This record gives sequence, C-alpha cells and structure tokens, in this order.
Amino acid sequence: MLPSPTHTDRHRAEIRPRAFFERPVHDVARDLLGMIVVRTLFDAAGRTVRLAGRIVEVESYDGPGDLACHASRGRTGRTDVMFGEAGHAYIYLIYGMHRCLNVVTGPTGYPAAVLVRALEPVEGVERMSPGRSPAARIASGPGRLTRALGIELSMNRADLCVPGPIVIESGAPILERDVVRGPRIGVEYAGVWARKPWRLGVLGSPALSRPFRAGARRRPRA
Repeated sequence: MLPSPTHTDRHRAEIRPRAFFERPVHDVARDLLGMIVVRTLFDAAGRTVRLAGRIVEVESYDGPGDLACHASRGRTGRTDVMFGEAGHAYIYLIYGMHRCLNVVTGPTGYPAAVLVRALEPVEGVERMSPGRSPAARIASGPGRLTRALGIELSMNRADLCVPGPIVIESGAPILERDVVRGPRIGVEYAGVWARKPWRLGVLGSPALSRPFRAGARRRPRA
C-alpha cells in the first residue's frame, strides 16, 4: 500500500493552491485523501531535510453549528485561526501532550477545518521514527503523525499554500470506490453530530488510526 519512495519527486513544486482549500470542508476533506503533507526542516549540518506522508485518513469539522467543532464554542484565542483565510494550519494540543494538525477551509469568516488523522510515510521514513514503529504505523493517528513529522505548536497558523515548514503537495487521487466513511472519533459529547459519517479513509491502508466498520464504503455524507 505504501507508495514508492520516488512518488513525491513528481510533485515537489505542486503545492496545493489556496483555491483548493477555499471550498466546502467536506469537499476539501475528500480531495485531501492521497495528497502529500511535507515537513521541511534542517539537520545539524544545516542541510534541508524533507519528511513526507500521503494522507489516508481525515475528519471534517463544519462550522459553529457542528457541536463537535471547536468553533461551536465561539471565537476564542484558540479558534481564531479557523475564522481566517483558508489554507492555514490549525494546530492544537489534546490531552496535554498530543498535537493535532488541521487545515482551515472555506470562506473567511466561516470556521471549518479538516483534521489530518493519518499518513502513509513516503519520504524521510528513517528520520520519522528510527526503530520505534513499523513504517506503516509511524503516522497512524493525529498525535503520531505530528510527532513523526516534528510539527510543533509554534507552527499554528502556518500558511500551507506557500513554501515553508509545512505544505500540502499534489498526490495520486483516490478513487471513490476506495474511500470509506464513518463517524468521527472521540466526539461522543456532540450527540447527533458524533454520528455524522465525516471521518474518511483510504480502503485497506495499513496506516489508518482505527479500522472502519464493515460496510463503511461510499456512505452518504450527512
């Protein structure tokens, strides 16, 4: 299931433009499957290092009416970035220890975002988790992927549409027959909103954070 290590070579200059993220959150979430998250950093000798992974699992959070969305609690210092321009990173801490990478979507003023839940490593695997986990599981969850890529809270609000420490590049599109859908994870407090099938994954990926229930393929969005 893991792409060839040379997979990203064809896409290095193809950073997803802002227009890609300025669409409704569910459309962006669906199209993010197969795209490549790239983290650029520097080693001790000052050389550029690229860590990259293919997106195989996401969740949509759709504005103030979605009780599972942080914006349902209003505009705060933490959620302010969600009300801003699409294509920026929304990074926050959960359980006091795990960082989560989200992508702001939609028009300015409408607070929606996609949580990137899992990646299949495609570049720089040896630097992501040396000897700690099998390659396919290094980034199999929101906290694992930010740890593997070295994504820090200081990168909150980073512009993902221009060259920088984090970008999202083009990847191989995922066919609809290979998309599975189910309820989001860890939002039981949101009542009926917790049952929305707004978690999407790539069928058969070994990097999924959790399996999807049988029959989850091609379920309706709402």
